[in-house]
Amino acid sequence: MTGDFGNDHAALKAACVPGTALCTIVGIEGSYSRRLGAQLAVGRDGRFAGSLADGCLEHQLASDVRDLRAPETRRYGQGSKTIDFRLPCGSGLDILLDPTPDSDACQTAVAALESRAEVSIPLPDLARLSRRAYLPSPALRIFGEGPELSALESIAKAAGFDVQSFGKDSIGPDRNPITDMADRWTANILLFHDHEWEDAILSHALDSASFFIGAQGGSNARKQRVEKLKSVGIPTSQIDRIRSPVGAIASNRTPQSLALSILAEVAADYENLLDEAICAFAA
Repeated sequence: MTGDFGNDHAALKAACVPGTALCTIVGIEGSYSRRLGAQLAVGRDGRFAGSLADGCLEHQLASDVRDLRAPETRRYGQGSKTIDFRLPCGSGLDILLDPTPDSDACQTAVAALESRAEVSIPLPDLARLSRRAYLPSPALRIFGEGPELSALESIAKAAGFDVQSFGKDSIGPDRNPITDMADRWTANILLFHDHEWEDAILSHALDSASFFIGAQGGSNARKQRVEKLKSVGIPTSQIDRIRSPVGAIASNRTPQSLALSILAEVAADYENLLDEAICAFAA
């Protein structure tokens, strides 16, 4: 499954079509439900791609950007000169309206993301955000057994993750699927009750740049896991990358609760990485 976690790439993909306008949040005063760098694309036919959370704001932007011939940054909400438009949250947003974004640059960026590479595109000089960074969509690789494996696979797919799951029947001495899935933007989750199955998978995961590695297991299993990994020469600094017990909820009693707990922790880590990448280009 090819996932699109959230709407982060939707506007960029739409802006690959010449004639599509692109609106980017380049400043936030107060709090808002979308991040710095959030984007909305407005097609010639008036259709939207992406999301800036507020339907009234999105329609206002579509109206405003149609009248422009060159990029312009405008304030919406708190501090805006447009007294007949206010954001319900009371915040102020600086939004870059670009009626003619570089569609070639957008196409290049989309190609990079599809090859699992981080990328950024320049924004017009008048923006407080010099470039817009994008990360590949997070991939989730699940290894395990039983209802925990099924629940996490189902819920993760519904949330838009790129998901592959591997039960015991697809893992063995000659079949170690993690070897070709360990890029920076992949989270690897191990859900075994028989922890002997973890050894080779964890070794490969810890040798990768994977942003998240998690494994279920009680206190005894965790101690034995650490001892075994140390015995094969894996340093403590690497072993400490393993989240165990895995999940944002301390104690889960159902497979569904565990799945939601794990996804919350994975999503939080990915969101932090994306915020860091975007804010690196903020003035």
